[in-house]
Amino acid sequence: MDDARAISGAVSPSSEIPAQIPEEEQLRAEIYGLLARVLVAPPDAALLRALTQLRGDGSELGAAFGDLMRAAGGTTVEAAGREYHDLFIGLGRGELLPYASYYLTGFLNERPLANLRAALARLGVERAAAAKEPEDHIAALCEVMAGLVTGAFGAPASVEQQREFFDAFIAPWVGRFFRDLEAAPSAALYAAVGRVGRLFLGIEQTAFAIA
Repeated sequence: MDDARAISGAVSPSSEIPAQIPEEEQLRAEIYGLLARVLVAPPDAALLRALTQLRGDGSELGAAFGDLMRAAGGTTVEAAGREYHDLFIGLGRGELLPYASYYLTGFLNERPLANLRAALARLGVERAAAAKEPEDHIAALCEVMAGLVTGAFGAPASVEQQREFFDAFIAPWVGRFFRDLEAAPSAALYAAVGRVGRLFLGIEQTAFAIA
Protein backbone atom coordinates (compact mmCIF):
# COMPACT_ATOMS: atom_id res chain seq x y z
CA MET A 1 0.00 0.00 0.00
CA ASP A 2 2.81 2.47 0.70
CA ASP A 3 4.02 1.94 -2.87
CA ALA A 4 0.55 2.41 -4.35
CA ARG A 5 0.00 5.65 -2.44
CA ALA A 6 3.34 7.08 -3.49
CA ILE A 7 2.86 6.26 -7.16
CA SER A 8 -0.77 7.21 -7.54
CA GLY A 9 -0.62 10.61 -5.93
CA ALA A 10 -4.37 10.87 -6.37
CA VAL A 11 -5.01 11.37 -2.69
CA SER A 12 -2.88 12.27 0.26
CA PRO A 13 -3.01 10.03 3.36
CA SER A 14 -3.08 11.60 6.78
CA SER A 15 -1.16 8.70 8.32
CA GLU A 16 1.90 6.97 6.90
CA ILE A 17 1.73 3.96 9.29
CA PRO A 18 -1.38 1.81 8.76
CA ALA A 19 -2.76 0.07 11.81
CA GLN A 20 -2.41 -3.69 12.22
CA ILE A 21 -5.30 -5.41 10.48
CA PRO A 22 -6.32 -9.05 9.95
CA GLU A 23 -4.59 -10.95 7.16
CA GLU A 24 -7.71 -11.14 5.00
CA GLU A 25 -8.14 -7.38 5.23
CA GLN A 26 -4.51 -6.85 4.30
CA LEU A 27 -5.06 -9.06 1.24
CA ARG A 28 -8.05 -6.96 0.19
CA ALA A 29 -5.99 -3.80 0.56
CA GLU A 30 -3.14 -5.30 -1.46
CA ILE A 31 -5.45 -6.16 -4.35
CA TYR A 32 -6.93 -2.67 -4.32
CA GLY A 33 -3.38 -1.30 -4.22
CA LEU A 34 -2.31 -3.49 -7.12
CA LEU A 35 -5.24 -2.30 -9.23
CA ALA A 36 -4.44 1.31 -8.32
CA ARG A 37 -0.82 0.92 -9.31
CA VAL A 38 -1.39 -0.83 -12.62
CA LEU A 39 -4.15 1.58 -13.68
CA VAL A 40 -2.57 4.88 -12.70
CA ALA A 41 0.41 4.71 -15.06
CA PRO A 42 2.17 2.35 -17.48
CA PRO A 43 3.95 -0.48 -15.67
CA ASP A 44 7.71 -0.19 -15.26
CA ALA A 45 10.12 -3.10 -15.20
CA ALA A 46 9.79 -3.58 -11.45
CA LEU A 47 6.01 -3.81 -11.62
CA LEU A 48 6.09 -6.25 -14.53
CA ARG A 49 8.51 -8.45 -12.58
CA ALA A 50 6.19 -8.30 -9.57
CA LEU A 51 3.22 -9.28 -11.72
CA THR A 52 5.06 -12.35 -12.99
CA GLN A 53 5.33 -13.52 -9.36
CA LEU A 54 1.56 -13.56 -8.85
CA ARG A 55 0.00 -16.86 -7.90
CA GLY A 56 -3.64 -17.80 -7.65
CA ASP A 57 -5.67 -20.55 -6.05
CA GLY A 58 -8.26 -22.71 -7.76
CA SER A 59 -10.97 -20.05 -7.71
CA GLU A 60 -12.07 -17.98 -10.68
CA LEU A 61 -10.25 -14.97 -9.24
CA GLY A 62 -7.18 -17.12 -8.69
CA ALA A 63 -7.27 -18.15 -12.34
CA ALA A 64 -7.53 -14.48 -13.32
CA PHE A 65 -4.38 -13.75 -11.34
CA GLY A 66 -2.71 -16.59 -13.22
CA ASP A 67 -3.76 -15.00 -16.50
CA LEU A 68 -2.31 -11.68 -15.36
CA MET A 69 0.95 -13.37 -14.37
CA ARG A 70 1.29 -14.97 -17.81
CA ALA A 71 0.33 -11.76 -19.62
CA ALA A 72 2.98 -9.83 -17.69
CA GLY A 73 5.58 -12.46 -18.55
CA GLY A 74 4.68 -12.22 -22.23
CA THR A 75 5.07 -8.47 -22.63
CA THR A 76 7.76 -5.82 -22.29
CA VAL A 77 7.89 -2.40 -20.66
CA GLU A 78 7.74 -0.81 -24.09
CA ALA A 79 4.78 -2.89 -25.29
CA ALA A 80 2.89 -2.38 -22.02
CA GLY A 81 3.52 1.35 -22.27
CA ARG A 82 2.09 1.48 -25.79
CA GLU A 83 -0.91 -0.53 -24.64
CA TYR A 84 -1.53 1.81 -21.73
CA HIS A 85 -1.22 4.83 -24.04
CA ASP A 86 -3.68 3.43 -26.56
CA LEU A 87 -6.18 2.49 -23.87
CA PHE A 88 -6.12 5.53 -21.62
CA ILE A 89 -4.35 8.41 -23.40
CA GLY A 90 -4.43 8.07 -27.19
CA LEU A 91 -4.30 10.89 -29.70
CA GLY A 92 -6.86 13.22 -28.15
CA ARG A 93 -8.33 10.45 -25.97
CA GLY A 94 -7.83 6.76 -25.38
CA GLU A 95 -10.20 3.90 -26.01
CA LEU A 96 -11.47 4.13 -22.44
CA LEU A 97 -12.13 6.99 -20.04
CA PRO A 98 -11.68 5.48 -16.55
CA TYR A 99 -13.68 8.08 -14.64
CA ALA A 100 -16.88 7.69 -12.64
CA SER A 101 -18.32 10.92 -14.03
CA TYR A 102 -17.94 9.72 -17.60
CA TYR A 103 -19.47 6.30 -16.97
CA LEU A 104 -22.38 7.71 -14.98
CA THR A 105 -23.17 10.86 -16.99
CA GLY A 106 -21.30 10.64 -20.29
CA PHE A 107 -19.22 13.69 -19.40
CA LEU A 108 -16.11 14.42 -17.35
CA ASN A 109 -16.02 16.49 -14.15
CA GLU A 110 -19.73 16.21 -13.47
CA ARG A 111 -21.83 15.79 -10.32
CA PRO A 112 -20.36 12.38 -9.38
CA LEU A 113 -16.95 14.01 -9.02
CA ALA A 114 -18.34 16.82 -6.88
CA ASN A 115 -20.11 14.30 -4.64
CA LEU A 116 -16.91 12.28 -4.34
CA ARG A 117 -14.88 15.33 -3.38
CA ALA A 118 -17.37 16.15 -0.63
CA ALA A 119 -17.16 12.58 0.68
CA LEU A 120 -13.37 12.63 0.64
CA ALA A 121 -13.37 15.89 2.55
CA ARG A 122 -15.55 14.31 5.22
CA LEU A 123 -13.06 11.45 5.44
CA GLY A 124 -10.16 13.88 5.76
CA VAL A 125 -8.65 12.76 2.45
CA GLU A 126 -6.99 15.46 0.37
CA ARG A 127 -6.00 15.57 -3.28
CA ALA A 128 -2.22 15.38 -3.61
CA ALA A 129 -0.61 18.55 -4.94
CA ALA A 130 1.09 16.68 -7.80
CA ALA A 131 -2.02 14.76 -8.86
CA LYS A 132 -2.73 14.86 -12.58
CA GLU A 133 -6.03 12.98 -12.61
CA PRO A 134 -9.36 13.91 -10.99
CA GLU A 135 -10.31 11.94 -7.93
CA ASP A 136 -12.93 9.84 -9.73
CA HIS A 137 -10.26 8.00 -11.73
CA ILE A 138 -10.55 4.28 -11.07
CA ALA A 139 -6.98 4.13 -9.74
CA ALA A 140 -7.71 6.84 -7.17
CA LEU A 141 -10.89 5.11 -6.02
CA CYS A 142 -9.05 1.81 -5.57
CA GLU A 143 -6.38 3.67 -3.63
CA VAL A 144 -8.97 5.21 -1.35
CA MET A 145 -10.55 1.82 -0.69
CA ALA A 146 -7.16 0.39 0.21
CA GLY A 147 -6.59 3.29 2.59
CA LEU A 148 -9.97 2.81 4.23
CA VAL A 149 -9.18 -0.86 4.83
CA THR A 150 -5.68 -0.32 6.26
CA GLY A 151 -6.31 2.90 8.14
CA ALA A 152 -3.97 4.95 5.95
CA PHE A 153 -6.27 7.95 6.40
CA GLY A 154 -6.68 7.47 10.16
CA ALA A 155 -8.20 4.46 11.90
CA PRO A 156 -9.28 1.54 9.68
CA ALA A 157 -12.79 2.21 8.45
CA SER A 158 -15.62 0.02 9.63
CA VAL A 159 -17.27 -2.37 7.19
CA GLU A 160 -20.26 -0.03 7.11
CA GLN A 161 -18.06 2.96 6.19
CA GLN A 162 -16.30 0.94 3.51
CA ARG A 163 -19.63 -0.24 2.13
CA GLU A 164 -21.06 3.28 2.03
CA PHE A 165 -18.09 4.55 0.03
CA PHE A 166 -18.05 1.52 -2.26
CA ASP A 167 -21.79 1.62 -2.95
CA ALA A 168 -21.79 5.35 -3.61
CA PHE A 169 -18.71 5.77 -5.78
CA ILE A 170 -17.56 2.41 -7.15
CA ALA A 171 -20.39 -0.11 -7.49
CA PRO A 172 -22.59 1.94 -9.88
CA TRP A 173 -20.05 1.89 -12.72
CA VAL A 174 -16.93 -0.17 -12.07
CA GLY A 175 -18.32 -3.43 -13.44
CA ARG A 176 -18.95 -1.81 -16.81
CA PHE A 177 -15.49 -0.27 -16.84
CA PHE A 178 -13.67 -3.53 -16.17
CA ARG A 179 -15.80 -5.39 -18.73
CA ASP A 180 -14.92 -2.71 -21.27
CA LEU A 181 -11.25 -3.07 -20.35
CA GLU A 182 -11.38 -6.84 -20.82
CA ALA A 183 -12.87 -6.40 -24.28
CA ALA A 184 -10.90 -3.35 -25.49
CA PRO A 185 -9.22 -3.90 -28.87
CA SER A 186 -5.83 -2.69 -27.61
CA ALA A 187 -5.92 -4.71 -24.39
CA ALA A 188 -3.59 -7.66 -23.87
CA LEU A 189 -1.96 -7.24 -20.48
CA TYR A 190 -4.85 -4.98 -19.51
CA ALA A 191 -7.46 -7.49 -20.57
CA ALA A 192 -6.10 -9.62 -17.72
CA VAL A 193 -6.16 -6.59 -15.42
CA GLY A 194 -9.78 -6.06 -16.40
CA ARG A 195 -10.69 -9.63 -15.52
CA VAL A 196 -9.02 -9.39 -12.11
CA GLY A 197 -10.77 -6.09 -11.43
CA ARG A 198 -14.18 -7.33 -12.55
CA LEU A 199 -14.02 -10.48 -10.46
CA PHE A 200 -12.51 -8.89 -7.35
CA LEU A 201 -14.91 -5.92 -7.29
CA GLY A 202 -17.77 -8.33 -7.90
CA ILE A 203 -16.70 -10.32 -4.84
CA GLU A 204 -16.46 -7.10 -2.86
CA GLN A 205 -19.95 -6.03 -3.90
CA THR A 206 -21.42 -9.40 -2.91
CA ALA A 207 -19.60 -9.39 0.42
CA PHE A 208 -20.78 -5.89 1.27
CA ALA A 209 -24.35 -6.87 0.41
CA ILE A 210 -24.17 -9.86 2.75
CA ALA A 211 -22.54 -7.79 5.51
